[in-house]
Amino acid sequence: MQPRNMSMSGVVDLAAVKAAGEAKQKAEQARAQAAEGGGAPAPAGLVIDVDEAGFEADVLQRSAEVPVVIDFWAEWCEPCKQLSPLLERITNEYAGRVLLAKIDVDKNQMLMQQFGVQGIPAVFAVVAGQALPLFQGAAPQEQIRATFDQLIQVAEERFGITGLQGVVPEAEAGDAEEPEVPEDPVLAAAQEALDSGDLPGAVQAYRNKLADEPGNVEAKVGLAMAELLGRVQDMDARQVRKDAADRPGDVAAQLRVADLDMSGGHVEDAFSRLLDAVKGSAGEDRDAARLRLLELFEVIGGEDPRVVQARSALARALF
Repeated sequence: MQPRNMSMSGVVDLAAVKAAGEAKQKAEQARAQAAEGGGAPAPAGLVIDVDEAGFEADVLQRSAEVPVVIDFWAEWCEPCKQLSPLLERITNEYAGRVLLAKIDVDKNQMLMQQFGVQGIPAVFAVVAGQALPLFQGAAPQEQIRATFDQLIQVAEERFGITGLQGVVPEAEAGDAEEPEVPEDPVLAAAQEALDSGDLPGAVQAYRNKLADEPGNVEAKVGLAMAELLGRVQDMDARQVRKDAADRPGDVAAQLRVADLDMSGGHVEDAFSRLLDAVKGSAGEDRDAARLRLLELFEVIGGEDPRVVQARSALARALF
């Protein structure tokens, strides 16, 4: 995890980017103020919506006191609807050691471009004014926690930043906690299995839900995501890409690379590869490429403009 200087030309004042020494000093001042009774932020303040106008104050300046994790998302992004609540819950559990800044890419295109976001969901961090790419695409709970732990370690060891002090996790906030909305027990079990990395259990739970409700959108998306993660979890990415490059006509090899691309958030690359496979094959190979493309459409969701475009391209290729 190597930080790079955050340059936001045209969006923020570059003078706001903090050097490591200045960040450490400010972090120490913040800890001293907390010790004097400055008060802890409310748990809700650990998750904030950020736009281009507020980026300097909400992200760059605050990153001198606490690592700021950035969640790039959009309303139409189905994987975002899986990942974002998980990021919010884990952020709250870390009790002020990180903040979560949520950025809607549809409303903040310039920030998306400045960070070089190629697909969403995409997760970055800013520490002492420096940007760190964390991960792109869906991620299980264990990977998120491990990434947060590494981020916190980097912030403390390199910049002396230890986060906000005295924050009470939302689960312990007492009267401030709102009653939970009852969850569908089958979907809750499926999500829990997915978060814990029990992919076979998640697949079975989602299938059970679809057996009772074939049109359940959440179950369809969850099943597609769980099956995708199951296919890629034991892959040797370098070997898989080499096999596909050496054998461009091997549809099975192309399917494996498409899965890797999709799991990494490279949606257009995955769709393009599978469309090429459909156009360049026949019979069972062509059908396999077509079906895999339809499965990956479910991961993203039918309203995603990339799915709409790829679906039209698929129709042209088939007819």
